Amino acid sequence: MNRRDLFWALSLYGTAIGAGVLFLPIKMGSGGLIPLVMMLILAFPVIFLSHRALCRFVISSDATSDDITVVAQKYFGNIGGMIITILYFCAIFPVLLIYAVGITNTLDSFIVNQLHMNAPNRLLLSFVLVGILIFIVSFGQEVIVKVMSALVVPFIIVLILIALSLIPEWNTNLFKNVDFSWSRDIKSLWLLLPVMVFSFNHSCIISSLAVYSKEKYGKDADIKSSKIIATSNILMIATVMFFVFSFMMCLSPDDFKLAQSENISILSLLANIADRFQNPIFKVIAPIMIYVAPAIAFVAMWKAFFGHYLGAQEGFNQILFKLSNHKISPSFAKKITISLTFIIAWIASYMNPQILGMIDKFVGPVLAIILFIIPLIAIYSFDELKKYKKPLQNLFILIFGLLTIFAAIYSIIYN
Repeated sequence: MNRRDLFWALSLYGTAIGAGVLFLPIKMGSGGLIPLVMMLILAFPVIFLSHRALCRFVISSDATSDDITVVAQKYFGNIGGMIITILYFCAIFPVLLIYAVGITNTLDSFIVNQLHMNAPNRLLLSFVLVGILIFIVSFGQEVIVKVMSALVVPFIIVLILIALSLIPEWNTNLFKNVDFSWSRDIKSLWLLLPVMVFSFNHSCIISSLAVYSKEKYGKDADIKSSKIIATSNILMIATVMFFVFSFMMCLSPDDFKLAQSENISILSLLANIADRFQNPIFKVIAPIMIYVAPAIAFVAMWKAFFGHYLGAQEGFNQILFKLSNHKISPSFAKKITISLTFIIAWIASYMNPQILGMIDKFVGPVLAIILFIIPLIAIYSFDELKKYKKPLQNLFILIFGLLTIFAAIYSIIYN
């Protein structure tokens, strides 16, 4: 793998590792050991096969510059392409809102709990933070990819160090009273699927990866892009699952419920309860941890915001082109996208909707449709993708896509 491919693998990792990972331990905290082990086993095939299928969908177009919105129109026509473009946009744009909310809550919690100051005016705080984010993404794709690549390696190191620093606080409570139950444990895993799909999601940058692979590798684009996706997936699953496991080994279900009620990430929770830990190692690093943990959460959500903006801009620009019958210029479409993103993200950040609720009931299932369902429909409908007809792999993708969608419907009805 050359340097440029490695940058892309790190960019995929950087896009996925953000708010979802920082909220995944909170969601998994009440599930116990069995769902954790089952998710560890299933994570790679679910994430890799679905993202590879989406990448292949874009690569199947001969034109190297065709992104997912253009390919969708070629295969499914104007109406079908528009529907897929809207779904693609709806799968990604709410994630930007989640990150805007998470970033604002992280800084607000830091000011109140670590700096012991009065809570800032949320309207002004959200305006400044969202404004800075939009200013950075306005510089374009190349800057975004470079920024994310530069941030990923330090972030991986810090993520692992935080997980390792918790080892002296590990206890055996997670392994007590482990009694496998199909009804309880399978249901817990099932209801975790929307958050898992979101936590490891990097679909918004897959289209850009496919375009890059087609331009650089031509006929070998599928092989090269698959290696890039696999590399990033192995890295993210290894680090994230160890991160989740470390927190589950030292925190109680009540701690996870507290974080959910306060709508904060696991790192903000760690900073708020750091003085509770008694081991000598953590006592030494606690004064640093209470400042480092929120900072890491802040950086994680910032870089993930950048990656998701690429996909949101791609989808929204295409919608604008369709609505204007391609009379609008790309530069003007970009200005509209940036302006509306700022306004809507600012409003969402100020209103502070419940993050896990948004993931469970909206983002997760729409992502499942984009990642699991649409590529399969294309594979079995068009000759250009017939070489990807692999029954066992495709059945696996279909089953988990449907399970994710039904889990969201269940959460909407019963929660």
